[in-house]
Amino acid sequence: MGSASGDSPLKIRDICMVPTSSRTALHAVRARTDDSSREHLLDVADGPKIRVRGLSRRSEATGEAILRGVDLDVPRGAVTGVIGPSGSGKSTLLRALNRLWEPAPGAVALDGADICGMDVLALRRKVGMLFQLPVMFDGTVADNVRYGPQLRGKKLTEAEVEGLLRLADLDPAMSSRPASELSVGQAQRVALARTLANDPEVLLLDEPTSALDPISTQNIEEAIVRLKETGGLTTVIVSHSVKQIQRVADLVCLVVDGEVVEVLAPSGLAGAKHPVARRFLELS
Repeated sequence: MGSASGDSPLKIRDICMVPTSSRTALHAVRARTDDSSREHLLDVADGPKIRVRGLSRRSEATGEAILRGVDLDVPRGAVTGVIGPSGSGKSTLLRALNRLWEPAPGAVALDGADICGMDVLALRRKVGMLFQLPVMFDGTVADNVRYGPQLRGKKLTEAEVEGLLRLADLDPAMSSRPASELSVGQAQRVALARTLANDPEVLLLDEPTSALDPISTQNIEEAIVRLKETGGLTTVIVSHSVKQIQRVADLVCLVVDGEVVEVLAPSGLAGAKHPVARRFLELS
């Protein structure tokens, strides 16, 4: 199964050429994504998109363990949420998935292949990442969206740029606007479009809405849902917001003190058994 519908996954470039429907349609899609459909989505016969086994890391400064033998399967075509107390190792886990730090050989596999054996730039095109605070390059919005493909000698058409902006819930008319004039929320969505321009198979989101207002947060969340529902993009999102994870995720990974202590459906969070995880959820 490559997407939520069971069809072969679409490339982001294909999706962006299809006009984006109104938010009303997206809300209808979200309403249809009940727990039973989520369980079906996670029943993937061809294995996880990303497999993590025994992933560990220590602080270079103190030697203290940051990650302690993490095991995790990331289902393909689904949104996996990662939550837990501050300092639990969530972002460190996420950054291992596209080698922003070097995991031990064999600790992380993408489609069954050890990521340590892959060209790192090719890996990061397959496994794109969006950070807390967006960084815009000089030039226009379109220049930013075209940046990645242009490095490889590929020039996106105007229609492709506009389609990517729609996927990120932005007005295509913004393509000629100077990137320096954007609000933080707009810049974050342009950064999302720029990441999608590389046709990633996996999207990593590290607290992508922590600096955004509620409307911009909703825009990003809707884009996440749209990408999953239309193209089966595999997504891993780290967030401090339990409510956000419940809105967008199909599976929730609870991280405490560098360990994955529980993996639950969003509807099952109230049944968390680990005492620290349960306390975190109760206070969130």
